[in-house]
Amino acid sequence: MNDGVHLMPEDPEASGRLRKAPTAFRTISEVAEDLQIPQHVLRFWETKFPQLKPLKRGGGRRYYRPEDIALLRRIGDLLYTQGYTIKGVQRLLRESGLEGAEAGEAEAVELEAEPPVAPSGQAALREILSELEAIAAELRLLGEGNPPDAEEH
Repeated sequence: MNDGVHLMPEDPEASGRLRKAPTAFRTISEVAEDLQIPQHVLRFWETKFPQLKPLKRGGGRRYYRPEDIALLRRIGDLLYTQGYTIKGVQRLLRESGLEGAEAGEAEAVELEAEPPVAPSGQAALREILSELEAIAAELRLLGEGNPPDAEEH
């Protein structure tokens, strides 16, 4: 029984193992390796994104369909490359679906997502940091000028 899983000829540049057809189901270890995302993160994402539903066989072994892998790839891109939070990705997928997320639609949702800190935000953070450093310097000077009296405590 083949179940539509065809092994592709060995790629001479690959690590010496046969590659599966693009339509083949993949195990969590194969997906983790391909996407360079740890297995525990993939399992965590299953709890956060109801759209992810890998098939589970005997012993709870997961088999990811090509559409699951595409969704995982998109979630990883939104989280790690585009700077969305998990809640932002959940909202994006819930309101626009996978197709909208892939096409970059759902402008309102994108506005609600939490993007990486913009350069203007970085300038504000630098200003706050310098203010905190100045306060710390003042506190050090106060501490040096008036050492605490051990008998007052």
